[in-house]
Amino acid sequence: MFLGGMGCPVSRLAAKLAFFPPRPATYEVKKREDGKVVIVSSAIPHDDGSFDVRLLKTKRGNKIVAFYLRNPYARLTLLYSHGNAADLGQLYDLFVQLKVNLRVNIMGYDYSGYGASTGKPSEADTYADIEAAYECLQIEYGVSQEDMILYGQSVGSGPTLHLASRLPRLRGVVLHSAILSGLRVLCHVKFSCCLDIYKNINKIRKVKCPVLVIHGTDDDVVNWLHGNNLWQLAREPYEPLWIKGGGHCNLELYPDFIRHLYRFIQEMENITTEIRLRKIRESLRYSKKSITIRFCGVKLCPDCLCTPKCLACPCLPKCPGCCCRPKCPECCCRPRCSCTECFCPPKCPVCLCQPKCPECFCLPKCPKISRPKCTKLCFCR
Repeated sequence: MFLGGMGCPVSRLAAKLAFFPPRPATYEVKKREDGKVVIVSSAIPHDDGSFDVRLLKTKRGNKIVAFYLRNPYARLTLLYSHGNAADLGQLYDLFVQLKVNLRVNIMGYDYSGYGASTGKPSEADTYADIEAAYECLQIEYGVSQEDMILYGQSVGSGPTLHLASRLPRLRGVVLHSAILSGLRVLCHVKFSCCLDIYKNINKIRKVKCPVLVIHGTDDDVVNWLHGNNLWQLAREPYEPLWIKGGGHCNLELYPDFIRHLYRFIQEMENITTEIRLRKIRESLRYSKKSITIRFCGVKLCPDCLCTPKCLACPCLPKCPGCCCRPKCPECCCRPRCSCTECFCPPKCPVCLCQPKCPECFCLPKCPKISRPKCTKLCFCR
């Protein structure tokens, strides 16, 4: 959930506390006569055929800068969301190393108000920024979510998990020195309020792909417990990397960093659609055998997964079939509907008593309204 537009006082205050773009920017961009965007920096090559500079327009009206580094041997693409006090000019050398050592394509982008990107940074703007970068990868480079890994460092974990929670077929996610939420970094609290931004503690549960968490044990900016809690909350956690003695901005210097990250990339490359579907089916079978979901303090029935009798509001009588749902003369397990004149399955949009046929979508015969029987073998009478 966004905190509102740039005119919201709460949003402006949160942005001042959270974002620190480097000043001045470490690079500039310009358009050549042929319309191509190029970088203006002595430390970054201009005419490298494997390096593209893009100006992307976001849905909030800003123009952000993105770097795309191409590896001819890559099978996967990394979408990199950087940390707070950095811009693309400082990260170019790191991108080159990751491109070569991990054998991936990589796109990095500057948030609104960072580097040569226009606008001012805010939580909502960073969400729009990563969405623009993702659309560019899809449209301009033909990269699907199945071949993409999202990488979020520090504050970059916010937009990373925002996008990852919306992409069900994503290949993987890497969280590098990630945060549980902005407020939990500043105040070490265990709750959220209107000032809180990047509520990753809630979004991590919606990510359906493998999640690798990397964190330094001596991180004095974002405590190691943030990374540990995110790893424990992930639905499909990968073996984490806790770098002993690592701080907040120096994890790339440790040999274990690139070694562990490379192993993760290789395993993600070997995951096929068939393997992922098999894992999903296995998890569903496991969940059905040992159901732990609770409703008002009572476990669901493991046989039919129906609603149990509620301790707080004991209004549902027990069903003699499964001891959970009220007995229905039609199916012995469906609950009583809101119709006061009959004891029937859920509502029908016409007679408020019986549902449509799931096979042919025709209306069943109602005791009040005379209708023809369905010729198909279905639930219509």
